[in-house]
Amino acid sequence: MILIGQYDSPFVRRCGIAMRIYNLKFLHEPWSTFSDADKIRDFNPLTRVPTLVLENRDVLNDSYSIIDYIDSIAPHGKLLMPKLQPERHQVMAIMSLATGLSDKVVGLFYELHLHDKPSELWVSRCRAQIDATLKILEKNCAKRDKEDEYWFGDRMTHADIAVACTIRHLAQSQADIYAAAKIPALRDHCAKMEALPVFKEIFQAFIPPA
Repeated sequence: MILIGQYDSPFVRRCGIAMRIYNLKFLHEPWSTFSDADKIRDFNPLTRVPTLVLENRDVLNDSYSIIDYIDSIAPHGKLLMPKLQPERHQVMAIMSLATGLSDKVVGLFYELHLHDKPSELWVSRCRAQIDATLKILEKNCAKRDKEDEYWFGDRMTHADIAVACTIRHLAQSQADIYAAAKIPALRDHCAKMEALPVFKEIFQAFIPPA
């Protein structure tokens, strides 16, 4: 398999971390949607990342589809997504908040840096959505059992990965928002995730698109 996209994207990174945890063999092509758009377009007409090229040459072109696929082929006993309810939808709820937050962080960055005159309305809307989501994630993280190693107990899930990748991306691409955010529980939890070998391996410092 081929995973396309740079690891400074929280979406690409969460796929890479999950694939490494699952011990799935893959080639990583760190292509940029800006400078390497033609290369990506050969596999994905949307020119988006992450893109996963399967061994049969079928292509998956968003992180949710990729996560769903690799979960289906993961070794037995290693699943990062619970099979049973309510644990399953609880993990999905945190995961979707984290990835939705990343969408807003990326959108805000593009608005501020790729437009000659950013829309004040759009910037204000994105900031409000980011702040509100951070508050919900912080509240949820803070009420966890302090003895739990991960968000949902003693076993890592996609929620842990998605949140950590999102917060790292926020810290690097919107440093002012991250610095001002009152999220001590999130900071602590994500620091523990980032200290793990797989998070150190699957990482790239943020490179502003140009």
